Amino acid sequence: MDQGNPIFLGEANKGFFGNLKDHVIDLIQTLVIFGAIFTIIYLFVAQPHKVSGNSMLPTLRNNDYILTYKLGYRLGAPQQGDIIVLKNPRDESQDFIKRILAIPGDTIKIEGGEVFVNDRALPETYLPPDLQTRSGAFLSEGQSIKVGPNQYFVLGDNRSHSSDSREWGGVTRAEIVGKAFFRYWPPSNFGLIKL
Repeated sequence: MDQGNPIFLGEANKGFFGNLKDHVIDLIQTLVIFGAIFTIIYLFVAQPHKVSGNSMLPTLRNNDYILTYKLGYRLGAPQQGDIIVLKNPRDESQDFIKRILAIPGDTIKIEGGEVFVNDRALPETYLPPDLQTRSGAFLSEGQSIKVGPNQYFVLGDNRSHSSDSREWGGVTRAEIVGKAFFRYWPPSNFGLIKL
């Protein structure tokens, strides 16, 4: 009696089209699983974004591609200095990218071209040393504003070309999509985004 490999008669009789059908079913199952994993990551963990405009120069440039970490703010609060993607408060179909300068409970003031948080000049080493920050319609020169509960005061790094909290006030945590943490295009700037 032959004790070699068992022969499965069902598989031997399937023929070419039967085996092809099995492979197509396996491929479809793999694609469905991959699609479900991608959807979960996109909705809850990380999302790609394209930087449109120059409001974050010199940190980020027009047409940079970045990843936004969405899960982090479900686990902890946004912090001063974080670069975030947020819903445009005037048109939620658009996303903005800005830097958090003041968090709930902080006071913020712009005076003499500088930003003051809690009555201390904010050291902004990521900006050119000669850059002057101007006030706006919401935050006038020399006026102190206390950031409300669940509010964040955000500015673009390119202060003269940025629509931000100086014009429209603070943003709520619900308007924040996530933290920009990784640039994957262009290849010359590939890597973690420096705060």
